[in-house]
Amino acid sequence: MTQPMVTFQQIGRILDVTDSLGVHREWVEIPLTPEQPGVVRRLPNGKLEIVVDAGQPFDQWLTALPGEIQKVQPR
Repeated sequence: MTQPMVTFQQIGRILDVTDSLGVHREWVEIPLTPEQPGVVRRLPNGKLEIVVDAGQPFDQWLTALPGEIQKVQPR
């Protein structure tokens, strides 16, 4: 189930999600290596780091991504 790298197509789909939430692409970091578990967190520099979860199918993980981003957004 694990994948060795995040593909450019998957990065595009992640950026579609962040775009829809009004997060500017310059403030998003997406490491190319998935990890288990994946994580969405705010970095000390204010950027949003989105690490794809290697332990679940990408489409399933992507469906939950908007909620995970909203959890770390400043209020």
